Amino acid sequence: MAGRGSRLRPHSLTVPKPLIPVAGKPIVHRLVSDIAKVLKQPIEEVAFVLGDPAWFGDDVVQSLTELATSLGAKASIYRQDKPLGTGHAIMCAKPSLSGPAVIAYADTLIRAAFDLDPEADSVIWTKEVENPEAYGVVKLNKNEEIVELVEKPKEFVSNQAVIGIYYFKDVAILKDKLQEVLDENVMNGGEYQINDGIKRMMAEGKIFKTGTVDEWMDCGNKAITVETNGKMLGFLHADAQETLVDTSVTLENSKIIEPCFIGKNVVLKNATVGPNVSIGDGSVIENSTIKNSLIQTETSIKNANLDNAMIGNHVKYNGNFTSISIGDYSVLE
Repeated sequence: MAGRGSRLRPHSLTVPKPLIPVAGKPIVHRLVSDIAKVLKQPIEEVAFVLGDPAWFGDDVVQSLTELATSLGAKASIYRQDKPLGTGHAIMCAKPSLSGPAVIAYADTLIRAAFDLDPEADSVIWTKEVENPEAYGVVKLNKNEEIVELVEKPKEFVSNQAVIGIYYFKDVAILKDKLQEVLDENVMNGGEYQINDGIKRMMAEGKIFKTGTVDEWMDCGNKAITVETNGKMLGFLHADAQETLVDTSVTLENSKIIEPCFIGKNVVLKNATVGPNVSIGDGSVIENSTIKNSLIQTETSIKNANLDNAMIGNHVKYNGNFTSISIGDYSVLE
């Protein structure tokens, strides 16, 4: 999670993208927790690869440490000083690369329920897609084993797109292959890629299988993040395993149309909120109708009719625009 999340600006200008809340919880917190559910086994360590300490500072480290602790694991923090690709980022965590491990990119969310294949040396998590030519996909043999990774195939290879989550029975093997990639200076697009390490494992006969997820939700830009927020709220509402509307919410001549996440000490006055709306702690919504939107903490919204909006923390907004994207500490009155 070392990138700056430039496609999600202005929201990622003040908060690292993996820590932006979706359905009331930071993206990376949801991702790690959901992976833990699929693994169905104790987690000893969660290693986070971060970028510049000036951007990923002490508050980020504290948040990630609390996340690991909540899973009964220790947190290890590593830094990628230069954006040299996924393979390089993984190798920044070299001291943690031993034994069974999951490697995941922290800007995606999933819904999945499958068992890891005990015969596989590695499992690459995939999602069935309608337009595989737009993705990196896996090529399978007759035994349903992955034999090749193909980026944006012009001819049909499979409809199983790689989503950026990998399981390795012994990640030290990947570490050795990525070390070869670094030593030989094998680069694609000016970066060291995880795929080059994986391909070397395949060449040595390691068995790779797929683990297909039910849902794969991106948080790459404002529009898709708002869409992901709505999808996740729907799943959480159906699961009924999380409290989505805090008991401290003040309702004055207002109504909530589920599914919604409403944080602590939120005030709704003459407002209709929902469906598919997340509102962070301490926000006030007045004389407004809001649907399909994501609003962060300590924000004031007045006289608004919002749909497909994403609004940051500590914002003051009074106006009649509809589909908007406003970063932290902005004032529009």
